[in-house]
Amino acid sequence: MSDSPTASERITEEVTSWDGVEAGYGRRGEFGFSVGRHEIGHLHGDHAAHFFFGKELGPKLKDEGRVVDHPVFPGKPGPAARRIEDQGDVDDVIALMRLNYERVAAR
Repeated sequence: MSDSPTASERITEEVTSWDGVEAGYGRRGEFGFSVGRHEIGHLHGDHAAHFFFGKELGPKLKDEGRVVDHPVFPGKPGPAARRIEDQGDVDDVIALMRLNYERVAAR
């Protein structure tokens, strides 16, 4: 058994350290992060993260290869998904959550 934290533990530790972020399980078993009433993203275990970036930012991030279509909303511009396979993915999921956090905080 390993003492090193899992991907979801590393992401949760960082994202919940930001001012105003609350975390918890949703109705479908996802582990979400929100600021007030706005979700900034959620995790499905240690393997996938889902986000909603809006009509303008979502396509840009998809073009950059940072996210792909959300499996429930294929072809929609805002919903997005990111697989988590290694530390680079963990780092980018945190960066994507931060991007959404800053968007929500700016409102």
